Amino acid sequence: MFSKSCEYAIKATIYVSQKSKDGSRVGVKDVAKSIDAPEHFIAKILQELTRKRVLKSVKGPNGGFYLENENLKTSLADIVKAIDGDKIYDECVLGLKACSQKNPCPVHEEYKEIKKKIISMLEKNTIENFNEIMESGNYFLKIK
Repeated sequence: MFSKSCEYAIKATIYVSQKSKDGSRVGVKDVAKSIDAPEHFIAKILQELTRKRVLKSVKGPNGGFYLENENLKTSLADIVKAIDGDKIYDECVLGLKACSQKNPCPVHEEYKEIKKKIISMLEKNTIENFNEIMESGNYFLKIK
């Protein structure tokens, strides 16, 4: 469904959000270790998320990544688009290039309904929602 980069981007953004609530900044090493991802790979993802204005960053010894209030309105769909582009909206579940409404693959119609639900879930859930859910104590997100 999502690329590994996208999966890491969502986890990293949620982690940075949780850790920067008090104004702290989080370094690449801390993010990579906490979401169990390769540091070099996470560095590139965090740079891309910063470039796309999903995250904020400051360089230097007291630098790191963080979110401001405006970033909390970022939806999971925004994060997916920042990393994977619009593929989730357009790609065939079987990876067929020619799949379309006029030329459907064998699972096109069934997947179309599933895709609508996934897209809806991604668009309605924001980083702010995740923070509220996490603070409720009713759910967990396994991040070290």
